[in-house]
Amino acid sequence: MLDLGFVRANLEVVEGKLRARGADPAALLGDFRALDQGRREAITTSERLKARRNELSQRVGALKKAGQDATAVMDETRALKDELDELDKAAASLDEQLRLSMASIPNLTRDEVPGGTSEADNVTVKTWGEKPVLNFAAKPHWEIGEALGILDLERAAKLSGARFAVYMGAGARLERALISFMLDLHTQKHGYTEVLPPFMVNSKSLFGTGQLPKFAEDLFRCSDADAEAVARGEFKDNDHWLIPTAEVPVTNLYRDEILDEARLPICLTAYTPCFRAEAGAAGKDTRGIIRQHQFQKVELVKFTRPEESDAEHEKLTRDAEEILEALKLPYRRVLLCAGDTGFSSAKTFDLEVWLPGQQLYREISSCSNFEGFQARRANIRYRAAAGQGAKAKPEFVHTLNGSGLAVGRTWLAILENYQQADGTVLIPEVLRPYMGGLDRIVAR
Repeated sequence: MLDLGFVRANLEVVEGKLRARGADPAALLGDFRALDQGRREAITTSERLKARRNELSQRVGALKKAGQDATAVMDETRALKDELDELDKAAASLDEQLRLSMASIPNLTRDEVPGGTSEADNVTVKTWGEKPVLNFAAKPHWEIGEALGILDLERAAKLSGARFAVYMGAGARLERALISFMLDLHTQKHGYTEVLPPFMVNSKSLFGTGQLPKFAEDLFRCSDADAEAVARGEFKDNDHWLIPTAEVPVTNLYRDEILDEARLPICLTAYTPCFRAEAGAAGKDTRGIIRQHQFQKVELVKFTRPEESDAEHEKLTRDAEEILEALKLPYRRVLLCAGDTGFSSAKTFDLEVWLPGQQLYREISSCSNFEGFQARRANIRYRAAAGQGAKAKPEFVHTLNGSGLAVGRTWLAILENYQQADGTVLIPEVLRPYMGGLDRIVAR
């Protein structure tokens, strides 16, 4: 969420940033100036009348003490009370309208983020690795997986419908090996602390990271979840949604808390399944396991000082890249344009892995700096360390996150990049200890 004072003082800048995202400032901001001015005037008038009421109350006491008639002053006090009640209601209504308006406004992208409206306007920052040269026609992962007997989409559809997968034999073990390998690298080399969070969260958590209320249709809700109530700013304690990413529970670990500066940066990693309704994905990626309702992911989340978030963003992105490099999977880093940057992000790098069976790059990780946007929504702050202004007002942390990596997409990238002419698939060397020494997958 943006700071109200910043929007008030920089309204033209905010409107320009929204246009850069391809959004309509008028639709998002409404009559912001009139709402804000009306709210401020109501508060100012209320404070003035409260001061007058206090003055009159003192006069009533003085008159009664002196044995004089205080009726007229008491009548004025009662009239002031009625006027104050109306002002307070008006101020609360305007405040609610402003709050809901602010909750619907996306983060402002950084100045270095390129303009543009779609992925066609994204900018490739770097490319790593050599694309495999195959002396046979490369197959897509769904054909490889089916032929090896390690991927069964037909039976998954019988169980759950479209956009689900069943992994069998070495395919299931490869998924598990990838999760363990990623967690080991991030905890043992990169210094993250592993977290195993709940896979269901309440509405307040999804509001904190920016999924609610705007993206309710992309989520799987449980029977007691109420997206309409969230849109009105009402949160229940016992409503639940399936998590779309570990970013949600891990970021909200510190919701409504003040952290000690000495603890920053806090670096956490978590494996979770992820659940997405993919409401806007009809007809997209219908073959294979690129876009699933349920998939596994290892997530990286950081809480940092504002002045260090740029450097920590680069570190986080490199930590994700090291997984791809260790697996020897060719990839590229892409800086997303304003129109392709997510709702809560100020700047995002996508990592895209090369898939020879499809002859294209596909996103395998998004690494984002949210600056104070999520922290303001979730009320996550830090206080300066002792000797550095410890009594100063707490400030909002900056939050960052990225996939380290999307496990299913890494799985299919291995099948396509390590496929052999005889139909087998080699196991990357770093994964072989996690596969019990197995060096290749052969047909079951």
